[in-house]
Amino acid sequence: MSLFSRFLNPKSKSDKNQDNPEKADRGKYMPEVKLPTDERFMLNFRNNGGKFLYCESNEEVLEAFDNILLENDWYEKECFCFDQALRDKFNNFNLEFNRSSQAAFFLSTCEYLVANDGSILISSNQIKESKLHDLPANFVVLASTSQLIDTIGEGLRGIKFRNKQHIPSNITTIKNFETQKEGDFMSYGSSTKNLYLLLLEDL
Repeated sequence: MSLFSRFLNPKSKSDKNQDNPEKADRGKYMPEVKLPTDERFMLNFRNNGGKFLYCESNEEVLEAFDNILLENDWYEKECFCFDQALRDKFNNFNLEFNRSSQAAFFLSTCEYLVANDGSILISSNQIKESKLHDLPANFVVLASTSQLIDTIGEGLRGIKFRNKQHIPSNITTIKNFETQKEGDFMSYGSSTKNLYLLLLEDL
């Protein structure tokens, strides 16, 4: 059973330590367990309140997107989207694509998925010069497994390497995905988004 399949299926109590090896009983002199990048991202992303849909093909991406629209009653609603490729990909869902902050949701890609804190790294490539608080409260992000990295520093180096001619501005992360946490001290100054991640397997 693949990692992502395990995350999508409930586990019994006997499997608890297998899913959370970092929390299993260990001697105090044992070296700390470091989970693989993909597993650390999923644990931290879900702890942050993010909603995750794993897809093995583009057909599954479209099916998952359809389920998100149905769940939230977003059919025939406004969708804030800068990316023409995404507009083309999802053009059969009766959405009104625009750049209105009052739209039902924001549709985007991202730069990277950061495992250490379960955050989504984005830049002006995705949001132009908009601030997060000026975008809709609901996000749907399409990403691929090849975008999984360990740290934000690794992501910043990757952005610089891939954009040698013109390094994007407005680089930021989203990592608070539960509106009830908006008043929490630890999330002060950050923008909370109700976020769905469509993760396409491409490795």
